[in-house]
This record gives sequence, structure tokens and C-alpha cells, in this order.
Amino acid sequence: MTGLRIYMEGGGQVKASKATLRQGMNEFLSDARALARRRSCRWKLVCCGSRSETWKHFLRAVREDDGDMIVLLVDSEGPVKTSVLNHLRTQDHWRMVGIEAVAVHLMIRCMETWIVADPDALSGYYGRSLRQNALPRSANLESVSPKEIATALQRATRGTQKGEYHKIRHAPDLLKQVSVQRVRGRCAACRRLIQVLESKLAT
Repeated sequence: MTGLRIYMEGGGQVKASKATLRQGMNEFLSDARALARRRSCRWKLVCCGSRSETWKHFLRAVREDDGDMIVLLVDSEGPVKTSVLNHLRTQDHWRMVGIEAVAVHLMIRCMETWIVADPDALSGYYGRSLRQNALPRSANLESVSPKEIATALQRATRGTQKGEYHKIRHAPDLLKQVSVQRVRGRCAACRRLIQVLESKLAT
């Protein structure tokens, strides 16, 4: 493997917002990036905007078959009750023929699930006026619905100087600050993603 490319959902439709989200996620995955650098493996993370565009970019890269490891990273949207591949077959009606399970990863159930996993990082970003007690306390955040996550973030950040959580403006900076270890501890899908990346980069 000479390169690793991750095609990620998110960033909106504007080039600048995609770039800032890419920077945030690259920082979140900095340990894997450093491992790639040590192995002289090219690293590229692409924020593709919509879910459908992310899938199209991923499929195009897989079909090129140039020796790079190609990774898809999208929200699960709903609860995951089966394998990752079957979940996307059923929910999005995507044909997963020839796609390896290790190449497909979900942010269960949305990127904000990973962000709320570290209340201390949120306090550092939003300040003392953040209402930490409004954030979900579940040890398994993947059991919390996206609606509950969004409502919790809204309530927790409403009175802060930065204002209510805004996906485009705030998420990239928060991804740079949250503890990956805390996210891994509360979100199994994040743990799986990092384990797969580090395992592939170590061989």
C-alpha cells in the first residue's frame, strides 16, 4: 500500500468549508497521519459534501484500483443493527459488490456524537458558560439518537459567547480539540476506524 485516501461526508457545498472540515478531521486523526508519514505512505482526506457525493467519489476511487487503500466515512443516520455493509445496502440502497468491510466506516450516528464525547474539550472551546450537564452522559453514545445529540448541543451552547453549536463554523475547530481516546471509549465505530487505519498502516 503506497497511499491511503479517506472520502468523508460533510463540509457543505462550499470549497472553503470543506477545507476547514478536512483540517479538523486531519487533526483528529493525527496519530494515524503520523504513522502514514513514518511509513512514507501518502495520506489524503477528502470532504465531499453530501452523502451521495461522498459515495460517488469513493466508488470512483475504488474503481481506479491504483494500489491505495480507499476508505468511506459517512454518518450511519439511524441505529446500526447489522454489519456496516448491510446497513448501507438497506438504508441507502448502495450496491456493495466488491467492497471490503474494512474500507467502510460509519460515524454512529453522526459526527456530533464524536464531538460530545469530550465535554472538557467543549468547555475549553465554548468557555465556562457551557452547560455541561445538558450533554448526554451515556457511556455508549452510539445509543443516543442524532436528534437527542443535536438538542443537547443546542441547550449546552446556547448561552455561550460563541453562540449555539454550528456545524460548519464550530465542528472543524472542535475536532482539533476533542480527545481521541475519550471518543474511542464512548464510540465503538470511532475505535474501529482508528484500529483499522493503524493496522493497515503498520503492515
